[in-house]
Amino acid sequence: MPTTPATAANSSSTGSSTGTEPSIMLELVDEDGNTIGTAEKLAAHQAPGQLHRAFSVFLFDEEGRLLLQRRALGKYHSPGVWSNTCCGHPYPGEAPFAAAARRVYEELGVSPSLMAEAGTVRYNHPDPASGLVEQEYNHLFVGMVQAPLRPDPQEVEETAFVTASELAERHASAPFSAWFMTVLDAARPAVKELTGATGGW
Repeated sequence: MPTTPATAANSSSTGSSTGTEPSIMLELVDEDGNTIGTAEKLAAHQAPGQLHRAFSVFLFDEEGRLLLQRRALGKYHSPGVWSNTCCGHPYPGEAPFAAAARRVYEELGVSPSLMAEAGTVRYNHPDPASGLVEQEYNHLFVGMVQAPLRPDPQEVEETAFVTASELAERHASAPFSAWFMTVLDAARPAVKELTGATGGW
């Protein structure tokens, strides 16, 4: 994926703890997903949170296994927990689909295949560890990954491909992001369509 000035300047859009990144602006929305303004990223996540646009991506391999990532330990929000393939925020004015494809490449070094919209979900999830709040209008996407991963260690601690049963076991024993089950449940109809009846999702 070519690096543009905007991409380079905002390549840490999921945030880290270094404090050296430029200010990241998020798109504030109303309950129907209409843009109503912008806010700085950290400010939008401070309690009680401001409703903003986000996206979540679920990518599967050709065997129908879901790609999970464990968030890097240096991230200021939900570090070290497992979550879906990729999640983040569009820049103001950026299409959610374009933002999702961009962040998958930036975090995992791979471009998704057959990625399609899978609806939206609105949620309010506080993070007990940091005190930050996810007030998000989240655009969901499902697709496939068909190339070797090249994760950015500043973003991703580790990755794993899991079946539905393996996910259930991992979710019962390891910490996951507060939003994970909300976005997975909302995306399930599209996931089932992508993976077929044998996927178990």
